[in-house]
Amino acid sequence: MSFRRMTAAALVAAGGLWVAAAQAEETVLWWDFLGGGDGVRMKQLITDFNSAHAGKIKIDATTLEWGTPFYAKVQTSAAVGEAPDVMTYHASRIPLAVSQDILQEITAADMSAMGLSESDFAPATMDAVKVDGKQYAVPLDTHPIVLYYNRDLLKKAGVLGDDGRPMGLGNKADFTATLQKLKDAGIEFPLGSVTADGNFMYRTIYSLMCQQGGELLTGNEFLAGDNASKLANSLTVLQDWTKAGLQSTYTDYPATVALFTSGKAAMMINGVWEVPTMTDLAKQGKLFDWGAVEIPVIFDKPCTYADSHTFAIPKNKGKEIDPAKRAAVLEVISWIDKHSLFWATAGHIPAYRPVTETAEYKAMEPNAAYSTLTANMIFDPKSTKAGVAGPIFDIMSNYFVPTLNGEMEPAQAVESIKEELNSM
Repeated sequence: MSFRRMTAAALVAAGGLWVAAAQAEETVLWWDFLGGGDGVRMKQLITDFNSAHAGKIKIDATTLEWGTPFYAKVQTSAAVGEAPDVMTYHASRIPLAVSQDILQEITAADMSAMGLSESDFAPATMDAVKVDGKQYAVPLDTHPIVLYYNRDLLKKAGVLGDDGRPMGLGNKADFTATLQKLKDAGIEFPLGSVTADGNFMYRTIYSLMCQQGGELLTGNEFLAGDNASKLANSLTVLQDWTKAGLQSTYTDYPATVALFTSGKAAMMINGVWEVPTMTDLAKQGKLFDWGAVEIPVIFDKPCTYADSHTFAIPKNKGKEIDPAKRAAVLEVISWIDKHSLFWATAGHIPAYRPVTETAEYKAMEPNAAYSTLTANMIFDPKSTKAGVAGPIFDIMSNYFVPTLNGEMEPAQAVESIKEELNSM
């Protein structure tokens, strides 16, 4: 069944938890930070929601600039009672938002009213939206990094497995050998990586730390015990690939995508949010045979960094949300979570487990190929300094770029990172 036909079927189904007597239509003010393919898909979901709830609930949506501008706007607006009724929020930013007292708790009664339960979500994803045991958001998705690959180039180099996936995904030696074979086959960039942006490379580096059982924050101390050496190990692997010409150097985000889509890079580590880029180019006949899988296991176990888009309810200072409005907000969150199969076409892994268990999702590629990684995820440490556009990203980024590009020794970088993180 097509996504559009599935959506149409949903529109005529009995609608969720909103049971309204004859009353005025409830308008829900909505803010998000979703651009590109994400924005297109969410706008369609909002249109579908409004059609399904005509005369009952209407979402009035505004899209703001991603990152620091969005979160600054939310903080200042909540402080003067002018925040929206519901908003998208990164799970990684929730500890800071709770410390600022700008999020309402999502209670057990709220979850029940939405027809949702904790068991509907992966444990790591649900844990990411909690602080001190209290829940402050409802997960919409998981958006990890993955390994994109060009089947044509891998086949040319003899490193495409019988399963249609890259060879050597099980350990460092084998994956490095795969990269070397691609280079030996004359491929300019075996691996495209965003090596000019340490904020982005944090995702890859933290994944490799987790593969060693490492963590960034232990109690109140950053890089405690042997975690510093695990960070150094992660940086060393990536630096070695750069020095050997196996990975692109000083490459920013757009250039990394361009290297891959032009066929100059055989593989690329990037977020699942680039899936729409690939699918759109493929539909236009402008892309090779491609795929995406969980990133390789370089160290001891599979682990991938992830964040989640979530729905949160702002705490507007001096303005209590009335019961009818809150019921409408809960219906918005519930309906979109339960209809997130269409959201998955943006590359994301729906957080709501019943969606990922459908036959339609299991047949969706490449999502189904990497969705297993939800059992092997690591989220940001729970810290007010963590999260999208947070100071942890910025501090580490200053050292990641020169280290990955061979201009600083990993041990020296880690020493400086540890000192700066712990002095915050």
